[in-house]
Amino acid sequence: MTAPRGRPGQPLPPGLPGRLGSLGSLRPLGSLRPLGSLGPRTDRGLLLLVLLLVAAVTVFTATVPVLRGFFDLRVYYGAVHTWVHHGGRLYDYRVPGTPYGFTYPPFAAVAMLPLALLGRTTAIVMSLLVNLAALAVVLRVLAGPHWRRHGWYRWTLCLCLLALFEPLRDTVSFGQVNLVLLALVLADAWLLATGRGRWAGAGIGLAAAVKLTPALFIGLLLLAGRRRAAGTAAAVAAAATALAVRADPAASRFYWTEALWDTGRVGRLDYVSNQSLQGVLARLGESGRPLWATAVLLTLGVWAWRGRRAVAAGDWTAAFALTGAAACLVSPITWVHHLVWLLPSFAVLVRAGHPRIAGALYAVLCTSVVWLWYDDASGPGGFLGGNLYTWIALGLLLGLPTGQPRAGRPPLARNASATAPAPSPVSPATTAGPDQPEPSCGATAAATGVADAVPEGRRSPSSEPTGSTCPAAAKPQSSRARASSYTVSPPSS
Repeated sequence: MTAPRGRPGQPLPPGLPGRLGSLGSLRPLGSLRPLGSLGPRTDRGLLLLVLLLVAAVTVFTATVPVLRGFFDLRVYYGAVHTWVHHGGRLYDYRVPGTPYGFTYPPFAAVAMLPLALLGRTTAIVMSLLVNLAALAVVLRVLAGPHWRRHGWYRWTLCLCLLALFEPLRDTVSFGQVNLVLLALVLADAWLLATGRGRWAGAGIGLAAAVKLTPALFIGLLLLAGRRRAAGTAAAVAAAATALAVRADPAASRFYWTEALWDTGRVGRLDYVSNQSLQGVLARLGESGRPLWATAVLLTLGVWAWRGRRAVAAGDWTAAFALTGAAACLVSPITWVHHLVWLLPSFAVLVRAGHPRIAGALYAVLCTSVVWLWYDDASGPGGFLGGNLYTWIALGLLLGLPTGQPRAGRPPLARNASATAPAPSPVSPATTAGPDQPEPSCGATAAATGVADAVPEGRRSPSSEPTGSTCPAAAKPQSSRARASSYTVSPPSS
């Protein structure tokens, strides 16, 4: 293949031939083969296959999984309406007929104040739209700067696969906020990777003010030496918390002095949906804090070691993915739907050339297999199978590949003349000397694309609104019966 030529007498810009060569490897839509040579050969065939897949996924999600009836959204909606319109105390609200109430920091309620202006149906629609927008942000960041090259067909396949992912479908069905928090965190990773670090950290700060788990990403920024971004995140989180104190001093005082330390308000630690290290120990009957604290310290040590290596290699994707997995493990309670924080890990595995491993682990997280031990997670089977999602998160923390991906490196040219102009007396070839600075990790990440840059007997009922118990009460995640639509009005004062 000959190198592309410019106009006579006009040299090509440096690096253009290499870029043109890489663009030449892209295939048109009609040449895509979903199943090798057995796939459809025309756009019409691709469209028909996509429609069949969408129909199959729609039928599956509408009939097989237990729908959650937007239960968490009902908690948010009822708590905010009681707080704003009826003068009730934020943390005293309970969904009628259940023991479940608001468990997030007060700033989360401040951020959800628009719910006070909406009706129930409108609130559900807005929840769906916000989650879809957050998912779009997550996919855009993880796909990198060349996201358009995947085409509508591959993106549709990706959306079908995501619809099967249990943490994601539960997040949407509960009306949860974890996907929005993930989008805020990954937006910061994109800012850091593309050299727009002036406001980096603001997303992490907001996420940490809504829910405490994302605060671990501030630790990642400190490990990476991004002190300005870490300071921004801490300042935003502090300012948001101060705003909530001003809005309702009594609610803030109650949360930070009592509710935060009462895990019973969140849920039962040994419930099978709790896929954290604390959940594993609780199901083993080990409820002592010293053992759990030791496990947390060991996990954070591994995370710090692997996170520093990922940052040193300029691999922000892996660094953020490792932090998400570690946050899911060390949090006292990690319900199944919190595991949307593992999505960046699958992007890292695919990017690093391990699509089969990524596919196998992803498939397990689509099966709802841990619910086989819904009633009893004792014995070897319960230890292995009832904690399977925890083992996946731990495996990702220990074995996730780090370092720049092959696809992110500039392609090697077959001919030296096709990649660099010959040296001339006016512009002699130079090599880096000892006095020239090496490119920084941030610059390297920016050069390789955003995808490299970015980088969660009968027992008594629980009080967790999102997660978790198996009483006979009308709790969607703990009941075999399908959840009904929201029909309960907020109590009046």
